[in-house]
Parts: sequence; C-alpha cells; structure tokens
Amino acid sequence: MLYHAFDMQKSWLAGASALATAGAQVMQHPANPLGYFSGSPMFASALEVFAHASAPRGKPGFDLYETEVDGETVRVTEKIEARKPFGQLKHFRHEGAKDAPKLLIVAPMSGHYATLLRGTVERMLPRHDVWITDWRDARNVPLEAGKFDLDDYIDYLIGWLEHIGPGAHVLAVCQPSVPCYAAAAVMAAEKHKCRPRTLTMMGGPIDTRKAPTAVNQHATTRPYAWFQENVIATVPAWYPGAGRRVYPGFLQLAGFMSMNLGNHMMSHWEMFKHLVEGDGESADKTKDFYDEYRAVCDMTAEFYLQTVDAVFQRHLLPRGEFEHRGKIVDPNAIEDIGLLAIEGERDDISGIGQTKAALTLAKALPAGKKRYLMARGVGHYGIFNGRKWREEIAPVVEEWIRANGG
Repeated sequence: MLYHAFDMQKSWLAGASALATAGAQVMQHPANPLGYFSGSPMFASALEVFAHASAPRGKPGFDLYETEVDGETVRVTEKIEARKPFGQLKHFRHEGAKDAPKLLIVAPMSGHYATLLRGTVERMLPRHDVWITDWRDARNVPLEAGKFDLDDYIDYLIGWLEHIGPGAHVLAVCQPSVPCYAAAAVMAAEKHKCRPRTLTMMGGPIDTRKAPTAVNQHATTRPYAWFQENVIATVPAWYPGAGRRVYPGFLQLAGFMSMNLGNHMMSHWEMFKHLVEGDGESADKTKDFYDEYRAVCDMTAEFYLQTVDAVFQRHLLPRGEFEHRGKIVDPNAIEDIGLLAIEGERDDISGIGQTKAALTLAKALPAGKKRYLMARGVGHYGIFNGRKWREEIAPVVEEWIRANGG
C-alpha cells in the first residue's frame, strides 16, 4: 500500500505542478495586464517554486559532450560497454584518453542515479579514461532477472574491472567503498591480473563505529526486523519489476531531506527571492541541483537489508567477519593496491574516521601505499562535487593515481 499511496500522490502533484506552471506563465506573459500589478511577480514566483518542487522526475542524463585536453576542446561520446540486469558500465570516450589512466568511478546504489556524480566525472575527464557504474532502478528489473545483494554487487565490480582490463584505478564514492574494498581484497587474494592499481574511497562507511552520525544511529537503534517491516515495499503491477521487494527511492529521499530540512527550506526561499528579483540564472542553479537530487531510484530489498545488517549493525568488515560467497574477505591480502581515504570535515553522513579505517585494516600494505586526506570545511556532497572537489580534492586523487602507475 505504501508504494500505491506514493504513486497516487505523485500523480496528483504532477497535475498540480502542470497547473502551477501554466499559472506562472500566464502571470508572466507581457500581454496579461494583471502581470503589471506589484504583487504579480511574487505570486508568479511562488507558483514557479511550487511547480518545480512538485514536478515528477525521471532518470537524468550526464549531458557531457566535450572536455578540454591540453588547452584543446575535444568531443566526448558516452557508450554503454557492458550490460547486466541491475546495472551497466558506461564509458566516456574522447581523443585525449588513449594513453590516459583508466579510471572506474563506482557510483553509490543509495537511491540516486549515477548522474549525481556528473561533476565528479566532468572533473576527471581531461586526464583520465573514465568509466562509471550506472545502476538500474530496481523497480524496472523484471523478477525473472533474479536477486541482487552485496555478493552480486562485488561480482559486478570484479566483472567490470575484467572488462576494462589490467591497470585500472577505482574511485568509490560513499556507499560503494565497502563492496569496492571487498572486491579489491578478493582480487588481491587471487593475484588477479585486473585488480586495481589504486582504490580511492570518499566518505565511505568502512567502520561506522567511528564517529557515528544520525544515519548510523538510525540503523543501530532499530532492530533488523524493523527495517524489514517498515521500509520495504512491493513494486506495483504497472512497473516492469512488478512484485519485486524494494527499498523505495522516495523513502531514501525523504530521509535525507528530513536530516537537513531547514537547509532545504532556505534553498527554496532563496530560489523564490531570486525569481522575484528576476535573477533567473541564480534560480536555475538551485533548480538544477534539485532536479538531480530529487531524481531517485529503488534498491532491491536484499541489497539494502544486507547492507544495514553487515555494514551498519554488525560491522562485519572491520571485525574481520565480512564474507563474499561464503569466504571471509581478508584486507591483509591487499599488498600492492594504493589506498587513498578521503573524508569531509563536515560530513554528516559518514563520520570522521569511518573511511580512514580502511587504511588500518590493510595491515600488509606498506605505509607508502596508503594516504589520507581530510577535506577542511567540506560536507558529504562537497567531497565529490563543487569548487573544493575540483580545486582541492581532485588534484590529490590525480596525483595519487600518477604516483601509483597511472
């Protein structure tokens, strides 16, 4: 019933959004005499803010068509190189990438699409041959495709690294730090020729016992059964994945919005003021952010529940009890993969020390193959997007890749 109620509400809001958009356009039309009254810009702006906030959103595109290499603008083409039921491997090709280090960016499967990392991809394109994991919305995967859990996630990563070939580097943003670390350990133990040369983990929950945040406390103060009973829903009949049990993206979004509700309200208030003042450019920046932020997708129930249990409740990886296909994942197998842990000083999702723990766990890895960066004044999303990412964090990642055979 939860999913059905949400879809009904979404339909109502879509209609209200369309009416509000039409109303704003009428009020702003130069032929409308009412538009010249003093209160008209304020009324039209309010309609526009409401229309944008309530509009339905689908999967965004990366829309990265060019980049600059050595001062020259080159064309970028986006191609799907490998497909699996629950995700695909995208490759951003451009002329300057022929001899550049191969970089696999692993996007989080946490309710948002891979396009949330558009700024991450854009910044790394000029000097790297960039690939990214593009996870599918679980509600669109038919039941006959089977399940998808943490074991499958790790298998996908290993398979995609095999597709890319030897010598690749991996950049894991937030949630995938755990499966990426596990994949690196599994491949290292097997002396796999396609094991990554470096693994950069950004704001990842390697050991959530360190500086617990509100997200961690939410996962630990409730029993496992609570999550099974309260946040898992069945995909309705009108979607391709009808009958699949999922953790809906709209619930994930509601949780993140509620964590910083005051900031989100202020952002919309600022957008309203910009529209009243006729500053469309500033208002569009806020719109662009929320177009991406509110575009959400579902996760399979088994992946979500296993992550809650293994990562947030039982802390299996730092305790040496994390398994992949029934075998213990041993961080000590990592002997030649350069590890870079990056944390944000103001991260309210992954607390300070949670990602750094990955360096401590890899006891067999020489100190010269480990590096830690504390990004001052940076929150969770600022680690991989925005000015500080582009100017302060990305150069460290690039230097680390070069220093380890990139």
